[in-house]
This record gives sequence, C-alpha cells and structure tokens, in this order.
Amino acid sequence: MQHFLKETDFTLSQAAEVFTLAHALKQGRGRHTPPTLKGQTWAMIFSKSSTRTRVSFDVGIHELGGHPIFLNKNDIQLGRGESIYDTANVLSRFVHGLIVRTYEQSEIEQLAELGSVPVINALTDYLHPCQIFTDAFTMAERWADGTNFLESLKGKKLAYFGDTANNIANSWILGAAMFGMELVLAGPEGYEPGEDIQKTLADSGFAPTWSFTKDPEEAAKDADVLYTDTWVSMGQEEESVDRIRVMKPYSVTSDLMKRGKSDALFMHDLPAYKDMEAQADVLYGPQSVIFDEAENRLHTQKAIMSILAEAKRR
Repeated sequence: MQHFLKETDFTLSQAAEVFTLAHALKQGRGRHTPPTLKGQTWAMIFSKSSTRTRVSFDVGIHELGGHPIFLNKNDIQLGRGESIYDTANVLSRFVHGLIVRTYEQSEIEQLAELGSVPVINALTDYLHPCQIFTDAFTMAERWADGTNFLESLKGKKLAYFGDTANNIANSWILGAAMFGMELVLAGPEGYEPGEDIQKTLADSGFAPTWSFTKDPEEAAKDADVLYTDTWVSMGQEEESVDRIRVMKPYSVTSDLMKRGKSDALFMHDLPAYKDMEAQADVLYGPQSVIFDEAENRLHTQKAIMSILAEAKRR
C-alpha cells in the first residue's frame, strides 16, 4: 500500500508524473477530468482547521468523481478514547482513502501502517508535503516548457526566511534535496533545523542541499525564489510576542527582494499577515505568486490522489 506522508514517499518518476498530471488537470479543468475516484469515498480527518487544504481536497475529490466526507476532531472518537488501531481498521472498511491534517506525524504514520487504504498527509507539525509539491509545481510551470517539470527545478536557489525549524522548512529540506535545488534557510538563532529532519533526510537516500544562515541578505543573494511562512502557527499563540520580536529581521521586504534575481518569485503558503512576515508590496506585488500556489493546491492534490488510487488498483 502506498501513502504520501512525506515528500520522499514518491519516487522521482512519480513526482514527475504528479507535475505532468497536475498540468493536464489544470488545463482541462471544466472540460475533461478523468474520473479516477469514481465510486470512491475519501474521508478527510482534520484535527486542525483549514481553508485552502479543506476546500481544495473537497473540490478535488468531487471533480475526480468521488465523494468526500469531512470529519473534524468532534466528529470521530479518535483522541477521545478510541485507539488509532481501531480507527484505522474501521475506516478502512468504509472508505477508499484518508486525508489527515493533525498535530503529530506519528499519528498519520500509525493510520497508514494499521489501515488498508492510502493515507495522505494534509499537514502535521512536522511536515506539509502537499504544499511543497504544489510549490514546486508552481515554480516549474513558469520555468518549464510544459513537459520537463523536474528538470526545470534543478540548480534553482530557494531562500527561506523565518522559523526554519517548522513544518514548511522541514518539508523544503526534503523537497529541495529530492528536486536538486539549493536551499538556504535564514532565521534567528534557536530556530535552526532539528536533528529529526536531518535523520529523515538521511534515511531518504537523498543528499543534503540546504544550508543555514542568520543573515537574511546572504540568503537572498541571487535567489530564484524568496519564500516565507507565518511566524505563529496554530498552537503557538502563547509564544506570539516573542516570535514576532525575533522573526522581525527576517521579514521579506522590497529591498530584500532586490537581493534575489531580477525575475525572482515571492512565495508564501498562506495564511499571510501583511507587513509581518512580508511587506504588503511584496505579498501582493508583481513577483508574488501566492494565489497561483493556492490554486495549484487543487490540481496537485488531484494528481496525488489519482496516482495513489491507481497504485491501489494495481
């Protein structure tokens, strides 16, 4: 049984297939979408609230011919006494796939191990693989000729600013190594990548392509992409004052954008708080592709679900 719990759960050939299929689904939306989930029901288990992730998966399942069921933490017994073993086995008898957005990476790993249907990581505190595949596709559709998506990513430099120990930074450590990109992480002391993600990368077989600096200008120099994320993630509200103070020097400003290449892209996975992690003129400026990223969640996730459904049929 194949799952998508981290970026490197897919091979490079499968990643190429995701981008090619996402491109085709985007081009054909409203005219022709293969019903790869016809007759199937997929459950979305969301312990964390969401806008883009929930809507894009809900719409995507529907457009692929399937039926989505949304389950928040109050709808099921998971976390209120019922074991993950029981939940995984029961839901596997009812549905054809699970899309899980939760806190602990170990929870989705157990659901995948104990159940008998594909599981997709829709975000944990550790990783956000759907977002990184979406971001990579968003870059590639601008740089590629419509076919060589993976090739277009090789050698590109992505500079990431802010909390470089969070789930997006962790996922970019995996994604950059997988796609052959240079990743420079810029953040304050005490927010460096942890040992866990370094071990996950080592176990993947891909060589590290990342470095860390406390100097945002050094990170931005000649970058193809300047990327940031919210400074205060869900569950970190009590730390907000301290986080905002230490992250302020890593706000992406128009001056910082000028350190990148003249055609550099600005990216943010949203939700964004203008004039905090990025200035408003950067967030909504001509180099920003934040709404392309948001749209492409739909197409990329449809491709991921289609590939997993087809793998299960084989």
